[in-house]
Amino acid sequence: MRPTDRLLSLWARARGRTYCPHLGQVRAVEPSSSGCEACLATGMRWVHLRICLVCGQVGCCMASKGKHALAHFDETGHAIMRSLEPGEDWRYCWVEWRQLDP
Repeated sequence: MRPTDRLLSLWARARGRTYCPHLGQVRAVEPSSSGCEACLATGMRWVHLRICLVCGQVGCCMASKGKHALAHFDETGHAIMRSLEPGEDWRYCWVEWRQLDP
């Protein structure tokens, strides 16, 4: 962890928040489709939808057979995603393997 990231992490923790050095990847994105792109292409079913906050790709969650949101991270390195489920407002960092503040 870079010294700047360490200071930001301590600052965030003191305020009851989480800090992730990968948040710099986040962009203003629009969902690339109305469902998991890979599941739609192959006829698979998904459980929950996730959106990549770097490029807008829509994939399915870890509980889905395809795990396409994780596959997208593995292919691209795009670290931050958020839930597309109604009523859910959380983000997740694949690199840090932890949920982030909204």
